[in-house]
Amino acid sequence: MAERKTPVGGVDDVDAVTRAVLTASRLLVAVSARSLAEVEERVTLPQFRMLVVLSTRGATKLVVLADLLQVAPSTAMRMVDRLIAAGLADRQVNPNNRRETMLMLTDEGRRTVADVTARRRAEIAAIVERLAPEQRGALVGALTAFNEAGGEPPAPEADDAEPYPLGWMDTTVGRGA
Repeated sequence: MAERKTPVGGVDDVDAVTRAVLTASRLLVAVSARSLAEVEERVTLPQFRMLVVLSTRGATKLVVLADLLQVAPSTAMRMVDRLIAAGLADRQVNPNNRRETMLMLTDEGRRTVADVTARRRAEIAAIVERLAPEQRGALVGALTAFNEAGGEPPAPEADDAEPYPLGWMDTTVGRGA
């Protein structure tokens, strides 16, 4: 079988696609950073990731939270302490097992997640609106294929809760956690 040759910069050029995705990732990081700007004095990006996990999972044990965020339990505990001090999270004894402490969002924590997520969604929507309809269709197809290749599930509809915190998949699915 003959080797297929693609001109440099062609659609099959892995380096050209990689550069385009890197550029898009810079844009998305900038959008995420701007969406956090109003709360950045109170919440860092890792802390926001924790808030999103608590928002989507509800009351969670520290070890599960640390595993989901892929950090050490001691790091997760320091993050939780800061979020509690900021009034965004709380801890309570598990009523089903008094030896366990459960971590959860406060009303202010839920509002913070909703506000930041709404700002991020609105800015992305404004960018997408500047694309022609055929570009939007091509982008949906390309990003869907990219996300599937990376094992990332689709983002929720506008009114649904986000299942994964800023792109970090739930590694406990299928492991009985």
